[in-house]
Amino acid sequence: MTATRRFDVSDSAIEAAARLMRNGEVVAFPTETVYGLGADASSPAGIERIYEAKGRPRHNPLIIHVSDVEMARRMAHFNPEAELAAASFWPGPLTLLLPKREDAGLATAVTAGMKNVAIRFPSSSVAQRLIRAVGFPVAAPSANRSGKVTSTRFAEVARQLDGRISGIVEEDTCYHGLESTILSLVGSPTILRHGSVTREALEALLGPIDEDSAPQKVSAPGQLKSHYAPEAAVQMNVDRPSGNMVWVGFGPESEGCQFTLSFSGDLHEAARNLYTVMSEADASAGPNDVIAFAPIPLTGLGWAINDRLRRAAAPRPA
Repeated sequence: MTATRRFDVSDSAIEAAARLMRNGEVVAFPTETVYGLGADASSPAGIERIYEAKGRPRHNPLIIHVSDVEMARRMAHFNPEAELAAASFWPGPLTLLLPKREDAGLATAVTAGMKNVAIRFPSSSVAQRLIRAVGFPVAAPSANRSGKVTSTRFAEVARQLDGRISGIVEEDTCYHGLESTILSLVGSPTILRHGSVTREALEALLGPIDEDSAPQKVSAPGQLKSHYAPEAAVQMNVDRPSGNMVWVGFGPESEGCQFTLSFSGDLHEAARNLYTVMSEADASAGPNDVIAFAPIPLTGLGWAINDRLRRAAAPRPA
């Protein structure tokens, strides 16, 4: 079992974490969305260790994270729509799926052998510093066991992955609380996963956008039908909980619930709280209990929250 080191965010600690990654090791680190599980994207050994640590299916590709737009352009072919989206939403919680450059230097397993690559430029200063110290894009899925609740706090990363990875950068600064929006710009603009950059914001910039969040074949991260799931079963759109339900409310009408995503009905607060509350509700659930979520409106960030709940409530793989 690997001894997992803890790193603070000092310059020397960031360099030490980057050194591990340059040597093919895996380090968890915070972004403005969720914690990522990072490895040098040019390292076959590091990428293999990500898949092993998560127990992630090998057909499920990874997002690469860059420290500036120029680094992204060296990895993928940017069309005018990609340039416009990057100028408007980077750095930030938007991932672009673009045609990969043949000379990108990425380990084959990063894209699961596909011709396109998912790229994000995070706004987190810790993430940017770490990527710059590595000197190459960092492949980083969410820092959790595959299919389980995503980690937005150091303690949850340690609970799921301690002993399975080489290091964790400790700083709880995952402001958005949800994984990034994934927008494919291979062909017509298509949302592959909802996130903090809303459909409304993207359409205001690019015009009408298609959606393919439940594909027959996985073409980008975050598209598995069952994902983001606690141990207990999950049920959506519950107005009146029954006896075996741990009820997670939303809005003022959820008075008396055991947990709430936001008493005020604020979707940004609900998104930030989703995974933490899901983990806390799971810890309090009995063997036959169900975590029941109150209805979340399908507007703005509500699309992303409902997407995560739908995947958490999906039938689990055998």
